[in-house]
Amino acid sequence: MKAIAIGADISLNDVSVSETLIKNIEDNLYRIKELGAEKVGLTNITGDDIVISAFVKDNLVEDINNSIVDVLRDCAEDIGDLKGISKNKEEAGEGISYAEAKIKQDRYPDAVILAFDTYAGENFVGDVANSTIEAASSMNGLSDISQKIENKTKEIPGVGFVSNETDDPVVLATVKDMESVGIIAGAMVGAALGNKNVYLVERGTPCYIIPGSVILTVSAFLNGNIMDLAISFQEKTRILR
Repeated sequence: MKAIAIGADISLNDVSVSETLIKNIEDNLYRIKELGAEKVGLTNITGDDIVISAFVKDNLVEDINNSIVDVLRDCAEDIGDLKGISKNKEEAGEGISYAEAKIKQDRYPDAVILAFDTYAGENFVGDVANSTIEAASSMNGLSDISQKIENKTKEIPGVGFVSNETDDPVVLATVKDMESVGIIAGAMVGAALGNKNVYLVERGTPCYIIPGSVILTVSAFLNGNIMDLAISFQEKTRILR
Protein backbone atom coordinates (compact mmCIF):
# COMPACT_ATOMS: atom_id res chain seq x y z
CA MET A 1 0.00 0.00 0.00
CA LYS A 2 1.16 3.56 -0.69
CA ALA A 3 0.46 7.14 0.26
CA ILE A 4 0.44 9.53 -2.69
CA ALA A 5 0.19 13.31 -2.94
CA ILE A 6 -0.26 15.59 -5.95
CA GLY A 7 0.19 19.35 -5.69
CA ALA A 8 -0.91 21.90 -8.25
CA ASP A 9 -1.50 25.59 -8.85
CA ILE A 10 -4.92 25.84 -10.48
CA SER A 11 -5.91 29.11 -8.82
CA LEU A 12 -7.08 32.23 -10.62
CA ASN A 13 -4.42 34.35 -8.91
CA ASP A 14 -0.82 33.97 -7.72
CA VAL A 15 -1.27 34.31 -3.97
CA SER A 16 -4.31 32.40 -2.70
CA VAL A 17 -6.93 29.70 -3.25
CA SER A 18 -10.57 30.75 -3.33
CA GLU A 19 -13.23 29.20 -1.10
CA THR A 20 -15.11 28.25 -4.26
CA LEU A 21 -12.18 26.26 -5.62
CA ILE A 22 -11.69 24.51 -2.28
CA LYS A 23 -15.37 23.55 -2.09
CA ASN A 24 -15.44 22.32 -5.70
CA ILE A 25 -12.44 20.08 -5.11
CA GLU A 26 -13.79 18.70 -1.84
CA ASP A 27 -17.16 18.04 -3.47
CA ASN A 28 -15.42 15.95 -6.16
CA LEU A 29 -13.12 13.85 -3.98
CA TYR A 30 -15.73 11.09 -3.95
CA ARG A 31 -14.78 10.36 -7.57
CA ILE A 32 -11.27 9.39 -6.46
CA LYS A 33 -12.56 7.24 -3.61
CA GLU A 34 -14.97 5.44 -5.94
CA LEU A 35 -12.00 4.26 -8.01
CA GLY A 36 -10.57 2.48 -4.98
CA ALA A 37 -8.66 4.99 -2.85
CA GLU A 38 -8.74 3.87 0.79
CA LYS A 39 -8.76 7.48 2.01
CA VAL A 40 -8.50 10.79 0.13
CA GLY A 41 -8.37 14.41 1.21
CA LEU A 42 -7.40 17.98 0.36
CA THR A 43 -4.50 17.92 2.80
CA ASN A 44 -2.53 21.10 2.08
CA ILE A 45 -3.48 24.60 0.90
CA THR A 46 -0.32 26.68 0.57
CA GLY A 47 -0.47 30.10 -1.05
CA ASP A 48 -2.00 29.40 -4.45
CA ASP A 49 -1.19 25.67 -4.37
CA ILE A 50 -3.32 22.76 -3.20
CA VAL A 51 -2.41 19.14 -2.49
CA ILE A 52 -4.71 16.15 -2.83
CA SER A 53 -3.45 13.09 -0.95
CA ALA A 54 -4.68 9.51 -0.84
CA PHE A 55 -3.91 6.06 0.56
CA VAL A 56 -4.08 3.44 -2.18
CA LYS A 57 -3.20 -0.15 -2.97
CA ASP A 58 -0.07 -0.55 -5.08
CA ASN A 59 -1.92 -1.77 -8.16
CA LEU A 60 -4.21 1.30 -8.16
CA VAL A 61 -1.57 4.04 -7.97
CA GLU A 62 -1.73 4.90 -11.69
CA ASP A 63 -5.54 4.94 -11.80
CA ILE A 64 -5.81 7.11 -8.67
CA ASN A 65 -3.13 9.53 -9.88
CA ASN A 66 -5.00 9.93 -13.14
CA SER A 67 -8.28 10.43 -11.27
CA ILE A 68 -6.75 13.15 -9.08
CA VAL A 69 -5.56 15.00 -12.18
CA ASP A 70 -9.04 14.68 -13.71
CA VAL A 71 -10.56 16.27 -10.60
CA LEU A 72 -7.98 19.06 -10.67
CA ARG A 73 -8.68 19.72 -14.34
CA ASP A 74 -12.45 19.73 -13.93
CA CYS A 75 -12.31 22.10 -10.92
CA ALA A 76 -9.52 24.40 -12.13
CA GLU A 77 -10.09 28.14 -12.21
CA ASP A 78 -6.96 28.37 -14.33
CA ILE A 79 -5.26 25.48 -16.16
CA GLY A 80 -2.03 26.48 -14.39
CA ASP A 81 0.33 23.58 -13.67
CA LEU A 82 -1.84 21.11 -15.58
CA LYS A 83 -0.68 22.49 -18.91
CA GLY A 84 2.87 21.31 -18.21
CA ILE A 85 1.88 17.61 -18.15
CA SER A 86 2.87 15.71 -21.29
CA LYS A 87 2.81 12.10 -22.43
CA ASN A 88 6.01 12.97 -24.28
CA LYS A 89 9.10 13.51 -22.11
CA GLU A 90 10.58 16.06 -24.49
CA GLU A 91 7.45 18.24 -24.47
CA ALA A 92 6.93 18.34 -20.68
CA GLY A 93 6.78 21.74 -18.99
CA GLU A 94 6.31 23.25 -15.55
CA GLY A 95 3.68 21.00 -14.03
CA ILE A 96 2.19 19.35 -11.00
CA SER A 97 4.25 18.07 -8.07
CA TYR A 98 4.16 14.43 -6.99
CA ALA A 99 5.24 12.40 -3.99
CA GLU A 100 4.65 8.82 -2.89
CA ALA A 101 5.79 6.61 -0.01
CA LYS A 102 5.14 3.05 1.10
CA ILE A 103 2.84 2.17 4.01
CA LYS A 104 3.38 -0.85 6.24
CA GLN A 105 0.57 -3.31 5.63
CA ASP A 106 -0.11 -3.94 9.34
CA ARG A 107 -0.48 -0.27 10.32
CA TYR A 108 -3.07 2.44 10.13
CA PRO A 109 -2.23 4.62 7.13
CA ASP A 110 -0.68 7.74 8.68
CA ALA A 111 1.46 10.32 6.89
CA VAL A 112 3.05 13.74 7.21
CA ILE A 113 2.78 15.99 4.15
CA LEU A 114 4.77 19.16 3.54
CA ALA A 115 3.85 21.48 0.67
CA PHE A 116 5.87 24.47 -0.47
CA ASP A 117 4.91 27.59 -2.41
CA THR A 118 7.16 30.18 -3.98
CA TYR A 119 6.08 33.53 -5.31
CA ALA A 120 8.56 33.70 -8.18
CA GLY A 121 9.83 30.14 -8.53
CA GLU A 122 12.72 30.71 -6.12
CA ASN A 123 15.32 28.13 -7.14
CA PHE A 124 16.42 27.17 -3.62
CA VAL A 125 13.05 25.60 -2.76
CA GLY A 126 14.29 22.17 -3.92
CA ASP A 127 17.16 22.35 -1.44
CA VAL A 128 14.71 23.30 1.31
CA ALA A 129 12.47 20.33 0.49
CA ASN A 130 15.44 17.98 0.35
CA SER A 131 16.66 19.16 3.76
CA THR A 132 13.34 18.00 5.23
CA ILE A 133 13.76 14.59 3.60
CA GLU A 134 17.27 14.26 5.00
CA ALA A 135 16.08 15.24 8.47
CA ALA A 136 13.33 12.61 8.52
CA SER A 137 15.33 9.80 6.91
CA SER A 138 17.24 8.95 10.09
CA MET A 139 14.20 8.96 12.38
CA ASN A 140 13.27 5.65 14.03
CA GLY A 141 9.54 6.22 13.59
CA LEU A 142 9.78 6.70 9.84
CA SER A 143 8.20 4.05 7.64
CA ASP A 144 9.09 5.57 4.24
CA ILE A 145 9.63 8.95 2.60
CA SER A 146 9.24 10.34 -0.91
CA GLN A 147 12.18 10.73 -3.26
CA LYS A 148 14.45 13.75 -3.19
CA ILE A 149 13.70 16.64 -5.53
CA GLU A 150 15.96 16.44 -8.58
CA ASN A 151 16.62 18.96 -11.31
CA LYS A 152 15.31 16.77 -14.11
CA THR A 153 12.15 15.74 -15.93
CA LYS A 154 10.00 13.45 -13.79
CA GLU A 155 7.47 10.80 -14.74
CA ILE A 156 4.30 10.65 -12.64
CA PRO A 157 2.76 7.16 -12.77
CA GLY A 158 -0.49 7.09 -14.74
CA VAL A 159 -0.27 10.79 -15.62
CA GLY A 160 2.78 11.65 -17.73
CA PHE A 161 5.90 13.80 -17.51
CA VAL A 162 6.64 17.19 -15.94
CA SER A 163 9.85 19.13 -16.44
CA ASN A 164 12.50 20.38 -14.03
CA GLU A 165 10.74 23.78 -14.11
CA THR A 166 8.15 22.41 -11.66
CA ASP A 167 8.77 24.64 -8.65
CA ASP A 168 6.41 23.96 -5.72
CA PRO A 169 7.47 20.58 -4.30
CA VAL A 170 5.56 18.20 -2.06
CA VAL A 171 7.24 15.92 0.49
CA LEU A 172 5.42 12.92 1.96
CA ALA A 173 6.53 10.75 4.87
CA THR A 174 4.71 7.70 6.24
CA VAL A 175 5.07 6.85 9.93
CA LYS A 176 5.14 3.65 11.95
CA ASP A 177 2.95 4.79 14.83
CA MET A 178 0.91 7.76 16.00
CA GLU A 179 3.54 8.95 18.47
CA SER A 180 6.06 9.33 15.65
CA VAL A 181 3.95 11.90 13.79
CA GLY A 182 5.00 14.86 15.91
CA ILE A 183 8.64 13.77 16.11
CA ILE A 184 9.05 13.34 12.37
CA ALA A 185 7.03 16.43 11.46
CA GLY A 186 9.00 18.46 13.99
CA ALA A 187 12.31 17.36 12.51
CA MET A 188 11.13 18.16 8.99
CA VAL A 189 9.76 21.58 9.86
CA GLY A 190 12.88 22.42 11.87
CA ALA A 191 15.08 21.53 8.90
CA ALA A 192 12.96 23.66 6.55
CA LEU A 193 13.00 26.70 8.81
CA GLY A 194 16.76 26.42 9.19
CA ASN A 195 17.04 27.56 5.59
CA LYS A 196 17.01 31.24 4.66
CA ASN A 197 13.74 33.02 3.89
CA VAL A 198 11.47 30.06 4.71
CA TYR A 199 8.25 30.53 6.70
CA LEU A 200 5.78 28.06 8.19
CA VAL A 201 2.15 29.11 7.68
CA GLU A 202 -1.26 27.75 8.57
CA ARG A 203 -3.22 25.77 5.98
CA GLY A 204 -4.97 28.23 3.64
CA THR A 205 -2.70 31.22 4.31
CA PRO A 206 -2.20 33.44 1.21
CA CYS A 207 1.32 33.84 -0.13
CA TYR A 208 1.78 37.43 1.05
CA ILE A 209 5.55 37.30 1.27
CA ILE A 210 8.39 39.37 -0.12
CA PRO A 211 9.60 37.70 -3.33
CA GLY A 212 12.70 35.68 -2.62
CA SER A 213 10.90 33.72 0.10
CA VAL A 214 9.22 30.34 0.45
CA ILE A 215 6.24 29.29 2.58
CA LEU A 216 5.29 25.79 3.65
CA THR A 217 2.37 24.03 5.27
CA VAL A 218 2.58 20.76 7.20
CA SER A 219 -0.38 18.39 7.51
CA ALA A 220 -0.84 15.12 9.33
CA PHE A 221 -3.02 12.72 7.34
CA LEU A 222 -4.18 10.28 10.01
CA ASN A 223 -6.26 7.40 8.63
CA GLY A 224 -8.00 9.91 6.37
CA ASN A 225 -8.33 12.70 8.93
CA ILE A 226 -6.49 15.95 8.18
CA MET A 227 -4.74 17.94 10.90
CA ASP A 228 -2.94 21.26 10.34
CA LEU A 229 0.21 20.83 12.41
CA ALA A 230 1.27 24.47 12.01
CA ILE A 231 -1.27 25.38 14.69
CA SER A 232 0.10 22.72 17.03
CA PHE A 233 3.71 23.74 16.46
CA GLN A 234 2.83 27.37 17.04
CA GLU A 235 1.62 26.48 20.54
CA LYS A 236 4.37 23.98 21.25
CA THR A 237 7.17 26.41 20.37
CA ARG A 238 5.70 29.35 22.25
CA ILE A 239 8.20 30.52 24.85
CA LEU A 240 6.78 30.12 28.33
CA ARG A 241 7.49 32.91 30.82
